[in-house]
Amino acid sequence: MSAVAEILRSSQEMLFWSFLKHAPVGLAFCNRAGAILCANSAFEELLDLSPNDLPFSILDRMGPQAVGQGRHLLSELFDGSRETFQVVGSASHADHKSLRWTIWAIHEPDHPTESAVVMVEDLSHIDFAHQRLEEAERLETLGRMAGGVAHDFNNLLTGVLLYCDLLLSVVNPGDRARKYAEEIRTAALHATGLVRQLLSVVRCNKSLPRSISLNEVAEGMRNLLGRLIGDRIELKLRLDPALPLVKMDPVRAQQILLNLVLNSRDAMPNGGVISVETGNCQMQILSGAADKSESTCLPCALFAVEDNGLGMDDSVRAHLFDPFFTTKTGKGTGIGLATVHDVVTSNGGLIHVQSEPGHGTRISILLPTVPDSAPHAFEDTNFHPTPNAEVLSFHSEETTP
Repeated sequence: MSAVAEILRSSQEMLFWSFLKHAPVGLAFCNRAGAILCANSAFEELLDLSPNDLPFSILDRMGPQAVGQGRHLLSELFDGSRETFQVVGSASHADHKSLRWTIWAIHEPDHPTESAVVMVEDLSHIDFAHQRLEEAERLETLGRMAGGVAHDFNNLLTGVLLYCDLLLSVVNPGDRARKYAEEIRTAALHATGLVRQLLSVVRCNKSLPRSISLNEVAEGMRNLLGRLIGDRIELKLRLDPALPLVKMDPVRAQQILLNLVLNSRDAMPNGGVISVETGNCQMQILSGAADKSESTCLPCALFAVEDNGLGMDDSVRAHLFDPFFTTKTGKGTGIGLATVHDVVTSNGGLIHVQSEPGHGTRISILLPTVPDSAPHAFEDTNFHPTPNAEVLSFHSEETTP
């Protein structure tokens, strides 16, 4: 071989090994037995390898579900029956990581195949994307079904309201039955509002936020909530008379309170107390700098629901607002608290969850107040400010479980 050819060959080898070393995907070479001869850093990182782990067989790292298939295909590859193959399996050292192995033979003129290139790819992000796509398809199906049911239910509510009006027209003002008819009409109006909101979500219509009082939302739903939670659970409202207004769709605010109270009810099968609280507080926005004095505090309205029920452990809290996640086997749909999270975050709010097994749950919601809004006239004789009512603050990156 001439000196020029030798230089070219050396240059090509250097280029090849540079490519192998810096390639963004895991690359390695293996022999007939599947033993890794050399590998790049991306390969070692994907498999969490250390220098002491080499050499090893790729069959030992394909996972139990793919090793049998991999052994058979590797044998065919070196026998010349195939040029390449691909298998997918979980890494034996980390079952949560899904890996795709692509292997193809290296042919040399006038020599049998003795080595192959191994490429490894992490499919975890692809699997996650597939899960989100399936979740979106389920939500789309659920939305279509909910839209049809809501439309029919709205027609039934129209009949309920009509007959309530007819009943009220013939019942004397002092008659006890008149109060029952008025309560039915009030509940039906709340239901029509919820149906309207459901239809707006299904049809992708934007809600029309306006300045509202969370005190009036809570007080207006007192009777309805009292009937929904039953006789064994006591409902307490502690509403701050000095609460400023927030800007959101009132039906959305009703959704928040209804879902949180019903969730607390289900956590107290033996009865207990549910407290609904409003108050003034501040949302602390951290700048990320080391000097915490640079943080900004924004005035917010607190909307909290607390119970003394079963409580939750860390594993449940971590998935509390995930769509379709529920601990109520055969009963819950898993969309109530997901709806709450969507409503709160879409209105610029934050959620903070405090809960321990056996010690109940408190879910605090912070919603930005309308700038320069005066407290809406409201009196609650049961409200007594607590010592920390004015100093509640949450770091924005810690509020969602």
